[in-house]
Amino acid sequence: MQTHAIIVSAGKGVRMNRSTPKQYILLQGRPVLCHTVLAFNKCSEVDKILLVVPEKDIQYCREELLSDLRIDTPVKVLAGGKRRQDSVFKGILSIDDRDAIVVIHDGVRPLIRPEMITRCIKKAKISGACILGVPLQDTLKTVDSDSLIQRTINRESLWTAQTPQAFHYQLIRDAHEAAAKAGVEATDDAALLERMGLPVNILLSTGNNLKITTNDDLLLADAILSQIKQGK
Repeated sequence: MQTHAIIVSAGKGVRMNRSTPKQYILLQGRPVLCHTVLAFNKCSEVDKILLVVPEKDIQYCREELLSDLRIDTPVKVLAGGKRRQDSVFKGILSIDDRDAIVVIHDGVRPLIRPEMITRCIKKAKISGACILGVPLQDTLKTVDSDSLIQRTINRESLWTAQTPQAFHYQLIRDAHEAAAKAGVEATDDAALLERMGLPVNILLSTGNNLKITTNDDLLLADAILSQIKQGK
């Protein structure tokens, strides 16, 4: 059973207010996306990488971004869609092996550890679907339109979902096809299985697996990488 990793990186990163999309911003001398690709290359469970980027960036990714990396895993670069969900679906449709495991990851989560990818994939091989996440640490409040607190929500059973998210090929393809037919949009791929009543396991991740959305996230990622290099 082979594993195909879909790394989704077709966003514009408008919240960072930079001319360079966030996946190409340098993080300790390398584009953020390169760190992500290298992590998946180090994971022995991954057989192929599908890199989904904006169509206009395909040549840049093939000829410049990937050419500077020493990687053994085959990489295919694909054009993404209008939404993240569309980009993931394009990646799924490009896979011919219907017996495969499909692992989906945000290109701007560059600190994912290869061993965490492995754990997620191995669980999905057994259960069909598995994602990474962390229990919610902050207290949640329901607030009205006047910024007045209405109530506090019990966080005991609440988790924050992360990627990677790994699935048997047919499960995730069926879920995406059903969502497209119904006009349903979800913020992550696991939600598409949930709406079909299919079980999804969640494994404990780490707080370091952050998604770079703001400039503060980039600074934090830089600090974490520095500590890792120093062995702390």
